[in-house]
Amino acid sequence: MKEPIKIKPMAIESKSFAIIAEEFFQQTGKYPDDFSAAQFAVIQRVIHATGDFSFAKNMVFHPEAIKSALAMLRAGRNIVTDVNMAATGINKKALGKFGGKVICQVADPQIAEIASEQQATRSEVAMQAAMANKPGIIAIGNAPTALLRVIDLLKNSEAAPALVIGVPVGFVNAAESKEILAAQDFPFITALGRKGGSPVAAAIVNALMKLAAAGEN
Repeated sequence: MKEPIKIKPMAIESKSFAIIAEEFFQQTGKYPDDFSAAQFAVIQRVIHATGDFSFAKNMVFHPEAIKSALAMLRAGRNIVTDVNMAATGINKKALGKFGGKVICQVADPQIAEIASEQQATRSEVAMQAAMANKPGIIAIGNAPTALLRVIDLLKNSEAAPALVIGVPVGFVNAAESKEILAAQDFPFITALGRKGGSPVAAAIVNALMKLAAAGEN
């Protein structure tokens, strides 16, 4: 039986990231240098949040994704999530330093009423309502319906698109919605296949905020 590591609480995260870097090639067949430094930072935080190295193979970045995200964050633009779990996982203190906030309207009574009338999910109705305020980053970790609605809205919008983080998890339209996202021209980050979830969406946002704060280009 392997003995637990004796380590101070404040050093746990840095040790975890060091282990991920050390095991990266063995687990994935790829080297950290196979990605840009910023992309690897995002992938590393997702692996840290999930314990799953397969995200190194599944994650896809639009060429302008990181640049767009950092610009949005530094401009103080808001982040919209599809569910409260994703919103909870985002570091709001770090986001507040840029002037932005996290918005999730899925629990609003008015959203539930409209969703019932339209025979739609609350997440997709909430996303459509939030898009009217031109958020900087849209982070979807749960609802494929919300991702598909966002894609349709952005495809038909003349405004500069926000970054879409689309990583819904599940068996019904999760993989399909992410394949559609990966074919779009606007900036996106996704993880192909069935895996994903709110912790993944939040981890991507938090990684991007750390890059923005560190002065990454």
